[in-house]
Amino acid sequence: RSGQSPGPAMRLAALLAALRPVLPLVLGLSLGCSLSLLRASWSQGGAEEQCLGAAGWAGPLGGGARPEAADGRPGPGHEDFRPRIVPYYRDPNKPYKKVLRTRYIQTELGFHERLFVAVLTSKATLNTLAVAVNKTVAHHFPRLLYFTGLRSAKVPHGMVLVAHGDERPIWLMYETMHYIHQHFGSDYDWFYIMQDDTYAQAEQVKALVTHLSINQDVYLGRAEEFIGGDEQARYCHGGFGYLISRSLLLKLHPHLDSCRNEILSVRPDEWLGRCIIDFLGITCVSQLQGQHYHTYELAKNTEPEKEEEEEFQAALAVHPVSDVTLMYRLHKHFSRIQLDRAYQEIQDLQMQIRNLTSLTPAGEAGLTWPVGINAPFLPKSRFEVISWDYFTEQHLFSCPDGSPKCELSGASKADVSEIIESALEQLNSRYQPLLRFSKRQLLNGYRRFDPTRGMEYTLDLLLEAMTQKGHSHVLAKRVSLVRPLSKVEIIPMPYVTEATRVQLVLPLTVQDLDFVANFLDMFAMNTLDTHDNALLTLLFIYHPYDAQRVSQVDVFAGVKAMVGELEKRYAEVKIPWISVKTEVPSQVKLMDIVSKKHPVDTLFFLASVWTEINMEFLNRCRMNTISNWQVFFPVHFQEFNPALVYRGEQTASSSTDFLRDGHFDRHSFAEACFYNSDYMTARTKLAADILDRDEVLESMEVFDVFLHYSGLHLFRAVEPGLVQKYALRSCNPRLSEELYHRCVLSNLEGLASRSHLAMALFEQEQANST
Repeated sequence: RSGQSPGPAMRLAALLAALRPVLPLVLGLSLGCSLSLLRASWSQGGAEEQCLGAAGWAGPLGGGARPEAADGRPGPGHEDFRPRIVPYYRDPNKPYKKVLRTRYIQTELGFHERLFVAVLTSKATLNTLAVAVNKTVAHHFPRLLYFTGLRSAKVPHGMVLVAHGDERPIWLMYETMHYIHQHFGSDYDWFYIMQDDTYAQAEQVKALVTHLSINQDVYLGRAEEFIGGDEQARYCHGGFGYLISRSLLLKLHPHLDSCRNEILSVRPDEWLGRCIIDFLGITCVSQLQGQHYHTYELAKNTEPEKEEEEEFQAALAVHPVSDVTLMYRLHKHFSRIQLDRAYQEIQDLQMQIRNLTSLTPAGEAGLTWPVGINAPFLPKSRFEVISWDYFTEQHLFSCPDGSPKCELSGASKADVSEIIESALEQLNSRYQPLLRFSKRQLLNGYRRFDPTRGMEYTLDLLLEAMTQKGHSHVLAKRVSLVRPLSKVEIIPMPYVTEATRVQLVLPLTVQDLDFVANFLDMFAMNTLDTHDNALLTLLFIYHPYDAQRVSQVDVFAGVKAMVGELEKRYAEVKIPWISVKTEVPSQVKLMDIVSKKHPVDTLFFLASVWTEINMEFLNRCRMNTISNWQVFFPVHFQEFNPALVYRGEQTASSSTDFLRDGHFDRHSFAEACFYNSDYMTARTKLAADILDRDEVLESMEVFDVFLHYSGLHLFRAVEPGLVQKYALRSCNPRLSEELYHRCVLSNLEGLASRSHLAMALFEQEQANST
């Protein structure tokens, strides 16, 4: 009835409806509390059943918490189970010493490299078999050293050699083990020792150590019996190589002197095996933790290509290798075996992917080509579309210098030739023996680099197809190929720090006077106030007319006054300046003057007056510049003309518009980071090339000097920490045509984006029409 109040059932239903969203939370909390109480009751019940230990204290059977002392502190042996907080205490009587951190975090955490390889060689075989080992397997191992008694006058290139000064085999083995322990004992987990007449499959050795535990004392190799010795004792034959763990090496080192004095042997591998057995009680094994050390002994006049024994195919080490040619033939044979295995594994994986694709939500439509390679990049807008580069067998129609057509040469020509050969090989492998294809002409070629998968190619080939009966037919066929991105390799780089002092060099002309004040303010705020390890040198470039009048009117008097104010404000800072008189301010000539006034180990940062110095960029300058290795040419971010971008609506961009209203100026090479020693070396080569033709320097920049006259890496990258406000640069027409053209392009592209320019033109047309 309409006026009647709801009954109890309806109120209960409404209450349940209101509590329904939180009902799982309530049930979860109730269940958790119940389980906690139940566990606490079990723990208390288990604590009642105690047995008296040998030390006179009662503890739970089978483990648990140990008792505490009378004062409430943990009892004996309790340190392994409860963490302790060690308070920091600094002795006020001792001077404060800065804590030096390790170079790498793995050093601080106690990580070790996995494998170290030692090759025992001699003066007679150093330039033959040792070189063959170095060319076949050395690049597969992370660290490899050669040990010999006496060295020849000239060490082969690319080999790290340690000479002990004595050719006696036992002495060589003793000194080698001592050297390995002293220099690498704390850095590596495994040590593989082999001879130069041994061929070892490097990848197999590396795979072996990844499956072995480092917590055991391991002496693994081809086990051989001692002559007239114990039948149970074995030593590892040195000709087939052997593996020693770090723990075994550390235990063996204290006994090496005793072994040298007490054990008599002719063979160094027997001597080492006897030393390990006598003092450590460990014998050589050929199988450990389910891993087998397979070896094969070569007979005389062996043909590796004709060996079909399973033992030979599975061998991890082969011995003896009598000559260099046999070493290379073995390497070719085992490399082919590994390559066939890799291709077979790829085919098996592709077949598994095809079989599983039908079970995925996308079905067979989600299968990408090639199978197992990432799908092509899908652009989200027209600005993300990856363009294709067109090429023929003779020309490339997308050139690095921006020209529409250039000759196909160098690496690009080799790339195109290899792709065409690969396409023919794949076609013939698919259609033989019915058809045999041969190339007549490449009609069209397209390629692009997809960062998600690699280099993609599309080829239109004019082919001649030959049947089994000898009939031929000419046809055009389009093929698509992908060169996938392979395993990423970490390139070793020399170690650098952020503590290096940076010497800023600022060239100034009369046209730059309006911007000097802002540069000095930013330099003082971001380097002097923060006590950054950076210095500044000013380079005043006088025109000959201004230089004659410098005693009456100094055009740089205002700048010198500002420098004086900075030196007064920061008493410990000195900002020197150098005056130069020239009509054509060549960057190379100016750098020659600065270079002579600084030490050879100086790190220069060649700046421009529009540069805003900050600590973030200076640190990147230090890290990206490596003496005798790499120079750094950053690409600064150039802001657009605010009059065209904002059109009077907004005069300054907000923090959210950082790096938005501007572009990276790829035409400018004014900023550079390099070491003085590297510049002097490249400049010496340049001087020998141009002789006395100094006018050539007016058409060059420092970038050109390093590019053409040094073997260093030139690192050119966008630098978001190097932002420049908009300013119309003055381009000197007396410079070379290329430098002047780059300056003009930099000014034009720095005006505004295409959308801003289009809007400005539209508004101008609207204003003219009205």
